[in-house]
Amino acid sequence: MARKEGVKHMKRTLIISASILLAFLGFSSFGLKSDGFEISKQIEIFVSFYEKLNQNYVDPLNPGDLMSKAIKGITKELDPYTKFRTEKDILDSKIRQSGEYTGIGSGVFTKKRQLFISEPYQDFPADAAGMKAGDEIIQIDDILVSDFKGDAKDLLKGEVGTDVLLKFKRQGQLKTTKITRGRIDVDAVPYYELLSDNIGYIVLQKFNKKASSQTIDALKELKQRGATKVILDLRGNPGGLLTEAVNVCNIFIPKGQLIVNTESVIPGNVKTYKTKKAPVDLDIPLAVLVNGRSASASEIVSGVIQDLDRGVIVGSRSFGKGLVQSTKRLKYDTQLKVTTSRYFIPSGRCVQSLDYWNRDANGRPVRTQKGDYKAFKTLNKGRTVYDGGGVLPDVVVGREKLSSIARALLKERMIFNFATDYSYSHSPVDVKKFQLSDSDYEGFLAFLKKEKFEYKTKTENLIEDLEIVAEKEEFDKTINANLRALEKSLKGRKEALLLEHKKEISILITDQILKNYHYREGMLENHAVNNEEVLKAQMVLLDQSRYNKILGK
Repeated sequence: MARKEGVKHMKRTLIISASILLAFLGFSSFGLKSDGFEISKQIEIFVSFYEKLNQNYVDPLNPGDLMSKAIKGITKELDPYTKFRTEKDILDSKIRQSGEYTGIGSGVFTKKRQLFISEPYQDFPADAAGMKAGDEIIQIDDILVSDFKGDAKDLLKGEVGTDVLLKFKRQGQLKTTKITRGRIDVDAVPYYELLSDNIGYIVLQKFNKKASSQTIDALKELKQRGATKVILDLRGNPGGLLTEAVNVCNIFIPKGQLIVNTESVIPGNVKTYKTKKAPVDLDIPLAVLVNGRSASASEIVSGVIQDLDRGVIVGSRSFGKGLVQSTKRLKYDTQLKVTTSRYFIPSGRCVQSLDYWNRDANGRPVRTQKGDYKAFKTLNKGRTVYDGGGVLPDVVVGREKLSSIARALLKERMIFNFATDYSYSHSPVDVKKFQLSDSDYEGFLAFLKKEKFEYKTKTENLIEDLEIVAEKEEFDKTINANLRALEKSLKGRKEALLLEHKKEISILITDQILKNYHYREGMLENHAVNNEEVLKAQMVLLDQSRYNKILGK
């Protein structure tokens, strides 16, 4: 009886919703697009399909889950930035944009239904309660994490001043602590400092609502302390608010300067963004750091600085995201985050690297090849710059992407786990001088063996697929010996990669150890005096003739 009532309710909901939507289509033809009739037709087909499926399928169906999968299937065919948002997703987005939330003040991650502290934020509640990176949270109040069906991270959130009781495991020992939730302010600029030779160093890690104001405050203070040159570090900054990207550009660029044009088939999404305020400093020599994880708003800032010949870009090629998203309200407190346009910076180029609307035989988006990049000219000095593959620095330093072995180590938390053990077995390290030693790296390799670290390469996955096909086609006996030899060769090659990429992996381990001992701020303090890209940017700024030559002066 309950199932029949559920079916009737769903049918009524579908028919009413479809009727409203179809009526809307009849009046609006979907706003400005000319395919309103075709969309109307397809929705009628979908509604009838959905109704018959639910009425006749052998087992009970969950309409919500089914519709959610259908929506995800549609958006998956478009691009990774077009998404359906639930009420929780919307709240999480607001937190990221505002830089403020309430909770215990700690990064956390889940692995196999386990919940771990990734890093407590300095001077916030989790830190004050003595939580450390690597602590496994077993129970939150009276709820066992292993039994909780939802996202256990949500249980840590709550109103300011409320208490949460945590049971956690540290190095095999069970402990308990009570944490009073507080208001957590996430800084866009977590670190800035005056380096040697009067060079100011500013790390901008996200483009939330505080990005431009905190960058301005940092720059002004550094200038008061004697800074005559500045490095703006955008490495690892995934982007954020487009308006804040414009405002950060405005710090170094005159009022009224074009920053971004957005283009779309929808006229309402065609917009122009210009600087609106007086700049803070038009003349201070500027170096901007980017890498393969600098995306979106970071690429607007670095690309604009490059297009206007305002500063030198240092590092490795950026990610290549030239798409703009907007949010559209839907029913029942949900949203559609949808890609509405492409953005073009002052030279006229778009840095989008992946073509999501043209895919290869495996369904992967096609990456724009170097031979297909189009050349553009910077506005003031006519230097040649290119589109299609992110922002290419004027001075290239470091790797564009992490190696496959480094990605596997990070994914399996091997670096994190080793650093956690290291921090309990070694004395605190010097924040500015610490670098992973050769003996420490040998210890890391021994740790991997102890943990029986394994990961599969794409090549190994292809071999497995080949074995399955070969068995079906009765070729397995013919090629098995060759496949075993190939697998043995690959295993040796993977072990060799740990030595070939020792420098890259050592840097990642060093960063994690520094965070464990001295928080994120300590890691950034170490970067300021030891990091290869920071040191290269300093060299460029100190060599006035080279700086001028790069900018075509």
